[in-house]
Amino acid sequence: MVPGLPLPPEVQLAQRLAGNEQVMRDRALRKLRKYIMTRSQRATGAFNTEEMLKIWKGLFYCLWMQDKPLLQEELGRTIAQLVHAFQNTEAQHLFLRAFWQTMIREWTGIDLLRLDKFYLLMRLVLRESLMTVRTRRWEERKIEQLLELLTTEVLHPDSQAPNGVKSHFLEIFLEELTKVGAAELTADQNLQFIDPFCQIAAHTKDSLVLHKIIRCILEAIVEQAPLAIEDLMNEVDTQSEEGEESDGGEESDGGEESDGGEESSEDEQDLQDTPPKRLHAGSVYRAEPKEYVWDDEENTGPVLQFDYEAIANRLFTLASRQSTPSQNRKRLYRLIQKFRVLAGGTFPDDDVPEKAYKKLLEGRRERKKRKNRLSTLQPQNEQEGSEAEASTSDMSPGMKRSRREDEKTGQREPPGKRKKPGARAKGAGVQQPARKRKQPLQSEK
Repeated sequence: MVPGLPLPPEVQLAQRLAGNEQVMRDRALRKLRKYIMTRSQRATGAFNTEEMLKIWKGLFYCLWMQDKPLLQEELGRTIAQLVHAFQNTEAQHLFLRAFWQTMIREWTGIDLLRLDKFYLLMRLVLRESLMTVRTRRWEERKIEQLLELLTTEVLHPDSQAPNGVKSHFLEIFLEELTKVGAAELTADQNLQFIDPFCQIAAHTKDSLVLHKIIRCILEAIVEQAPLAIEDLMNEVDTQSEEGEESDGGEESDGGEESDGGEESSEDEQDLQDTPPKRLHAGSVYRAEPKEYVWDDEENTGPVLQFDYEAIANRLFTLASRQSTPSQNRKRLYRLIQKFRVLAGGTFPDDDVPEKAYKKLLEGRRERKKRKNRLSTLQPQNEQEGSEAEASTSDMSPGMKRSRREDEKTGQREPPGKRKKPGARAKGAGVQQPARKRKQPLQSEK
């Protein structure tokens, strides 16, 4: 870069976003939002890939410098909502593509203490990217473009995405899709959302990706089937009740006033005749009990609706191809059976889940390996034991006695320091023989 020339605005904003002071970072984030809105409105001079990568590098280190979980969540939500500042779909997709490329590039440098906030950032960005499709009323073309972007950048073999990014993306995809579109999406649209994952599961050679797609997407749909059917029945009941109320209101507008007194008297008589319910010890009776609010884990909310027969047919079409690996075909055929059972109106009952089956299989393999290892070591131990018995039989009685005493005391001397049979022990009161002095030569005298 030529000295003296001003830096591009993207570089200046990235430097301020990665600053040490939080006030400077917040101010730079507000300026970045305004800059994105003004520049994306122009007919010419849109963002390119290099500029967007520079902006995302500054945003990455802006979250890197942020402490405290609540502030990290707020900052992550603010960063993810920048996608709505772009005025066209192409700029939004360029922003999302640069995000996933930045996460893949910087993932290996994230330490364990900062890992959670970047997991949260991935979740929030995925949620806002689904919100962009929701604002356009779930157009089929927009759904295809978003799914192509996500699968190309994260799950494609040429993307070189780390296993952590792949696994977390597959774990959160169905959850975020449920939060954003469970109340609006139809069964055909949901099938369109999971179709790219079915295609990847049919031809991938990555065991991690295959396992995560089956466990976190396809088997999760099977597990949520009772809740989905319950939501569908509740919706049908509410629609029928609304229809009956509207029909009854039109027919009996005039007869309600005359019959009101008789109905009220009958209701009072029923209340007097019904005995009061017994309360448990320690409970307090309330005249108007409030509705109990469940916890977040139990309050599931709306669930995605699926056509299980259509999923089974689609999986069978993909798994029956000759190019599908045998391992992928076996696992997909098991899921096809489950979806067909669901389509028939019954729930599949698996006595042994997949994780438990995998653990049992691994334990069985380990026991088999241990048994083979013991069978190979047993002849060697028998041979060594026979050699030891032969050596002990060749020993004299005195050597056996001394060896037995050494084994009892546990103080056996090393082989290099054993006493020779004819050597005399040095000790107090033992007179050593005098050493002969070397006679000097006559030449030395």
